[in-house]
Amino acid sequence: MIVDFHTHVLPDEFRRERARILRADATFAALLSDPGARIAPYAELIASMDDAGIDVSVVLGYGWTDQEVAVTSNDYLLEAARANAGRIVAFCSVNPAWGRAAVAEIERCAAAGAKGIGELHPDTQGFDIADTSVMTPVMQAAEALELVVLSHASEPVGHEYPGKGSVTPKGLLHFAESFPHARMVFAHWGGGLPFYALMPEVKKALSNVWFDSAASPLLYGRRVFAAVADLVGSERVLFGSDFPLLHQRRVLEQARSVDLSAGAQEALLGGNAAALLNLQAG
Repeated sequence: MIVDFHTHVLPDEFRRERARILRADATFAALLSDPGARIAPYAELIASMDDAGIDVSVVLGYGWTDQEVAVTSNDYLLEAARANAGRIVAFCSVNPAWGRAAVAEIERCAAAGAKGIGELHPDTQGFDIADTSVMTPVMQAAEALELVVLSHASEPVGHEYPGKGSVTPKGLLHFAESFPHARMVFAHWGGGLPFYALMPEVKKALSNVWFDSAASPLLYGRRVFAAVADLVGSERVLFGSDFPLLHQRRVLEQARSVDLSAGAQEALLGGNAAALLNLQAG
C-alpha cells in the first residue's frame, strides 16, 4: 500500500471566487494569491493517484483563519472521503486561537469521519504552537477523539518561499514535549528537527512524532529520506507529496530513488501511515 500523507484539495468555488476568499482568509492569501498557484478538486487528486500508483491520500486543510472558509473546506474534504471511500482520508482544519469554536469544529468533523487535524499554519493563523494555553483545548480534543495532528514546519535557514513562516524546530520540540501522549506529524521534514535527534533528549521527546516528506524535492536532496530514517527511525517517516504544489509522481520517484532496505522503504511509502491511521489494505 502506498499512502500520500500530505495533499490539498479545494472546492471549485474557491477557484471561481478566488478574490473573495483572498479577502476573507489570511492563509489563502499567503499561499494562493498568485494566479498561477494551483487549486485542485478531489477528482484531479484521484486522477493523479491513479497515474502515480498511489492507493490512499490524506487530504488536508490549509490552516484557515476564517471560520466560514474553514467549514466550507472541511465539508469538501469530508465529501471527498465519502465519495472515495478507502482512497481518501480527511483531516479537518481549525485555528486553535478560536478556542471553544475550534473544539466544536473538531468534534463535528470527527463525527463525520475526519481522522486528523491539520494542516496547522501558526504564522498566518496568528498563534504560537509552543503556547500551551492556546494549544491545550485542541490537543485534549485530539487525544480524546484519537485524531492525528499535523502542523506545517519551517527551516530556520535556507531559501524563502510562500508560507515558509517561523514554525521552526525549537517551537515544534516544545509542542511535542508539552503533549507527549498526542500523535503528531510535522510536515516538510519538521523544518529539520530530525537532525537534532542526535541529541538524546531530543530523540526521546520525539517518540510521539512522525515526519512527512511534503515538497521534499523543493527543499532537500534525496539523501534526506535515508538521513531522517536513520536519525529518528524508519518507522517515523511518512511519504507526502504536497499535491497539487508538486506532482505526486515526482516526490514518489525521489523517495524510491533512495537506498533503503525493502522493509524501510515499504514503511516509508505506506506502512507507517497505514499503522498510524489504522488503514486496511484494499
